Amino acid sequence: MPGRIEDYALVGDLLTAALIGRDGSLDWLCLPRFDSPACFAALLGDEDNGRWLVAPVPDEGNTVRRRYRGDSLVLETEWQTPTGRVAVVDFMPRRKGAPCVVRIVEGLSGTVDLRMDLRLRFEYGSVVPWMHRTEGQLTGIAGPESVWLSTPVELLPDGESHSAVFTVSAGESVASVLTWQASHLPAPAPVDPFYALRRTEEYWREWLKPWTYGGTYREAVVRSLITLKALTYEPTGAIVAAPTTSLPELPGGVRNWDYRYCWLRDAGMTLEAMLRSGFTTEADAWRGWLERAVAGRPQDIQIMYGIAGERRLTEWTADWLPGYEGSRPVRIGNGAAAQQQLDVPGEVMETLALSVRSGLRPERHLLALQQTVLDHLEKVWTRPDQGLWETRGAPRHHVHSKVMCWVAFDRAVRMSEEHGRPGPVAHWREVRDRIHREVCDRGFDPVRGTFTQFYGSRALDAALLLIPQTGFLPPDDPRVVGTVAAVERELTTDDGLVRRYSTGGHDSADGLAGGEGAFLACSFWLADALLMTGREDDARALFERLLLLRNDVGLLAEEYDPVAGRQLGNFPQAFTHVPLVRVAYELDGHAPEHARSPVGAPGRSVPGGSTG
Repeated sequence: MPGRIEDYALVGDLLTAALIGRDGSLDWLCLPRFDSPACFAALLGDEDNGRWLVAPVPDEGNTVRRRYRGDSLVLETEWQTPTGRVAVVDFMPRRKGAPCVVRIVEGLSGTVDLRMDLRLRFEYGSVVPWMHRTEGQLTGIAGPESVWLSTPVELLPDGESHSAVFTVSAGESVASVLTWQASHLPAPAPVDPFYALRRTEEYWREWLKPWTYGGTYREAVVRSLITLKALTYEPTGAIVAAPTTSLPELPGGVRNWDYRYCWLRDAGMTLEAMLRSGFTTEADAWRGWLERAVAGRPQDIQIMYGIAGERRLTEWTADWLPGYEGSRPVRIGNGAAAQQQLDVPGEVMETLALSVRSGLRPERHLLALQQTVLDHLEKVWTRPDQGLWETRGAPRHHVHSKVMCWVAFDRAVRMSEEHGRPGPVAHWREVRDRIHREVCDRGFDPVRGTFTQFYGSRALDAALLLIPQTGFLPPDDPRVVGTVAAVERELTTDDGLVRRYSTGGHDSADGLAGGEGAFLACSFWLADALLMTGREDDARALFERLLLLRNDVGLLAEEYDPVAGRQLGNFPQAFTHVPLVRVAYELDGHAPEHARSPVGAPGRSVPGGSTG
């Protein structure tokens, strides 16, 4: 059975990624891309759905600790056994040819017996390949795929797996390389595992050189940045929300989604994290992906795309997989791609404005698209939508979506006023202010002193915490202060973590059965909002409490169950690590010139934010 979500660590090659458990089992890997079918899918079932285990035997009486080697994505798992000490070093070299995973066993003291068990299963655990030996390698082939394992360990057939027990003594190393190749091609070129290890560690040292932050939370920020880089599909600059699908928001529940795609909602926040960290190359690549993805008619802009900008993300279920801890259905693809979410044009305009302000040069077609996007948004902003959280109930007039419509016109006005961008500024300003008045009139509950999830609702939405960050109202506005207080009062758990919204009752727009854990990104948003509203001590206390929820190698999933004390949802989650970086920088005052909104200090006036 798979481990707890926080029992996993990530390795990757900037085109895909693998999850390896504390027990030494590689339980999830899609090849050759993040969104390709998995060839190891035990994460969503058990070992018969595909895994690659390398671990001491027996497993009783052993202690284990893990770490990433320095500031890198090279994972080291060390076991202390009754007979000796051994480490397994796992990584994926940056790709020059075929993708591969390298696993090096290092004897540290004494003598340790280890077991290797290889169970290849193509197409998300549904296809058992034909296994044979060729050119000194163990090869598995089925249809268009092949996997080649080069190892000195003599694996023998064991049912539909290949396994062996081998011994490593102090000073010895045993290296295995597993390589994917299209089955019609010849054997992949051999990989020197030790040279690849040196090169991989060198790459991460070089990559971090532009980073200048030396503040209080360096260790947490650097691991988050490395994780964001690991979730980047290097050929296009896209950043996936997570490398996994269908890890549940509640074990045994139905809130199981495929996150191996790119959401426009993440664009501005991710760009900010990269720019404030000094990674302008990555920021420019991410912006470039966004420009290509949204090219076309504004009414055709989607909320998410594939890693190369693909638009068809048809959702289907892998019925043969039992799901993580019985959480079904296991979904491949994401039907929410077809939803209307009116916050998306605001995210696009926010990203464009931040690019211009930071000196990046958007392509001319995106600047030309600005006018048509705003023309279209002017026609549709009064409609209901599914909202930021992609609810599958009836469309509603979500307050956050309307705020982001305001952002779209506000950023167009700012770019014209501050950077000389052409456009009908007076008209944009009039539409912006009209949206502002409506949101304040229809989206605010004056009795409770808070904005609400949607017009006419008493429900709250944690996305309302972003209002001061967008500049819609200044942080010291009583309506902002009241909204933050209401979220604290009604959406937080006993230990201060934040739920996205209420998932039960007649006022819920959710459309799904069952509940979910506390949403970690929202919890970071609360820390950010507390800081912006002048409550620095409370913000820092919450932020440091959130850092304690990271697993032993610094990774966070989408959600956290405070009752069971465990992480939930797809893992690791970019949407969680991005606000971690922002709040750390805000607490330490790092690179404020690259923040999403140049306004935000208490008492500052906000253009368009004084009406209503």
